[in-house]
Amino acid sequence: MRVRKAMVLCGGKATRLAALTSDRPKPMLEIGGRPLVEHTILQLAAAGVEQIGMNLYQHPDAVQHHFGDGSRFGVAMCYSIEPEPFGTAGALRVFGGMLDEPFFVAYGDNLTTCDFAALARAHEEHRGIATIALFWRDDVTKHSAVELQRDMRITRFIEKPKPEEAPSHWISAGMMVLEPAVLEYVPDDGFADLGFHVFPALVAGGEKLYGYTMGDSEGLWWIDTPEDYARVSRQWSAGFMS
Repeated sequence: MRVRKAMVLCGGKATRLAALTSDRPKPMLEIGGRPLVEHTILQLAAAGVEQIGMNLYQHPDAVQHHFGDGSRFGVAMCYSIEPEPFGTAGALRVFGGMLDEPFFVAYGDNLTTCDFAALARAHEEHRGIATIALFWRDDVTKHSAVELQRDMRITRFIEKPKPEEAPSHWISAGMMVLEPAVLEYVPDDGFADLGFHVFPALVAGGEKLYGYTMGDSEGLWWIDTPEDYARVSRQWSAGFMS
């Protein structure tokens, strides 16, 4: 299965990185000489994506100036500028006309080596409404932990659970394939989050959501603080990402 369209989410505030984001949004922080989000866009293009929508909030000109129409990166790009953050789900509303076939969603402020092509194949195999890349995390208290059945179906989400409430050590990695029908579960206006609002509504509605468990060769690195950024930059420079 080839997924031709994607939504890359870049509309956060990055409050804990204020000193580093005075003139650029978090996805434009550089790792290995490229903005974080450029790594993701190149991976999506390599997986066969042709068209990418991106929501922007902070310093939108920095993103648009760098990527333009996307042709330099092998894709066609379009943008929406949010007056206030619409949330990871609310951002999809603006692009509803473009998202008319299965599409990737990727958070633009993380660094990952997720195999997007394998994620697409998993979605084709399961034929659910959504297939979410999952990453194993010892401490899930800051993430969206999932309850995963043996057939890889996701039956519960707990956002930022207490340790005793965590259903597993698998968390949403911020990459997924969604069917257009998911948009029917996004509220018509206001802030809406995939983890808090849409995914639980899909489960409650009896929709089939599946997980794609990332393997040992697929990494995920969060950059939430200046210390995170310094550590990941050092790891990249040393050729060791773990």
